[in-house]
Amino acid sequence: MQASIVTNGTDPRGLLERLTALTRDLALIPSTDARPEERRRCFEFCRNHLEALDGVDIREFEHNGYTSLVATPDHAPHPDVLLCGHLDVVEHPGRPRYVTRVDGGRIYGPGVGDMKGALAIMLELFRNLHRREPGLSLGLAITSDEERGGESGVRFLFEETGLRCSVAIIPDGGTLNRIIVEEKGILHLRLRARGHAAHAARPWLGNNALEHLADALSRLRGEFQALRAAPADAGEDHWYPTCAITGISTPNTSINRIPPDAEAVADIRFTPPHTAATLLERIRAIAGDGVLLEPIISAEPTHLSPDPEFVNVTEAVTGREAQLVRSSGGSDARFICRHGIPVLLSRPLVGELHSEDEWIDIESMGTYYRICEQYIISRPGAVR
Repeated sequence: MQASIVTNGTDPRGLLERLTALTRDLALIPSTDARPEERRRCFEFCRNHLEALDGVDIREFEHNGYTSLVATPDHAPHPDVLLCGHLDVVEHPGRPRYVTRVDGGRIYGPGVGDMKGALAIMLELFRNLHRREPGLSLGLAITSDEERGGESGVRFLFEETGLRCSVAIIPDGGTLNRIIVEEKGILHLRLRARGHAAHAARPWLGNNALEHLADALSRLRGEFQALRAAPADAGEDHWYPTCAITGISTPNTSINRIPPDAEAVADIRFTPPHTAATLLERIRAIAGDGVLLEPIISAEPTHLSPDPEFVNVTEAVTGREAQLVRSSGGSDARFICRHGIPVLLSRPLVGELHSEDEWIDIESMGTYYRICEQYIISRPGAVR
């Protein structure tokens, strides 16, 4: 059972009602990569929740067409604690409306778990704490390209605008009592094969690019199946390299034509001691000379070094032991960790991420709110 939610000066049931309403309002906005005007509308929605705060500086940045919003205390442009999240969600082709429903203590709808629900928590937490503790060294960063890799969002903020903090909280991985300490590396890869078109009735006159690509993908799958069998400590967290083929296409519009070109995309996740460079070299050898490789996203495995006090607060609020776990997923934490900044990566209970039945548990949203609230106000560097 979860611990009851009792926040300082906040009615627990009223808090859950506000978080539910805010999550559903945010989820109504289809802020996908293909809809920049909806991402802008979502930023305006978030900004409206922050502008009434005194002593808070709100800045917006744009890089490669992607906006980021940073809210910090006037006196602390580099706050002690930075809440960090993204408002972009994955596209659901053919879905005309992004709607939600509440059922069985959960909010269901596209993007509610990744991560409109967590964004609602951060907005409410930031606003409530700054009203209650004027001058609190707490910041908030919201980006809009995490689902594309985060290069124009968190990476840009930390590497090109100079944003810094003592510790970052990113509710985009793990769960209430499972705090992420390591994330796999990421290699998103495009594979292209070139051939020669011909009539499918006379295949000897052509050079079938799709068949060459399929053969290369088959060899690639075999390689990763061997890598999966190798680790002795893979455990329940599946701590071994994986490769998922997520798309295959040709320019063909006709069944009876041998395609001259074929393309596939793969999502590869990997663990130490592998690196993006060593895996890419290995894949080149497996694919062969006839297949061209183009890295889309490349990121090394990340160690997050969470604050032990956050673990203590998590256990005190939930009444359960916290686990430090490894994650197959990736997050924007990697751009922050490289600057020697600890990142706290856990979140409310969520499920069916990136599907149309995506959900977030409402009671756990209140629990996570309280974990973050107690951790932030307990830090000597946060309160003036």
